[in-house]
Amino acid sequence: MNVSIKDFDVNMKIKNNGIELDISDSNDEHLGDLFVTKTKLIWCKGKKKRENGKEIKWEDFMDYMDSL
Repeated sequence: MNVSIKDFDVNMKIKNNGIELDISDSNDEHLGDLFVTKTKLIWCKGKKKRENGKEIKWEDFMDYMDSL
């Protein structure tokens, strides 16, 4: 996997809009974008726009990860 930050503000705190991570496979094929915000994660598979992505609240994400 290759993960890169598309836009990175110098301020290390994540703001309301969050940060966007570009996710690609090892062949540099674009898989999607992951938005990390203060309240949730948004996965946008392929070329989907942020509005059409799948959202999960941080609390639900942590519960899910703890259940593995």
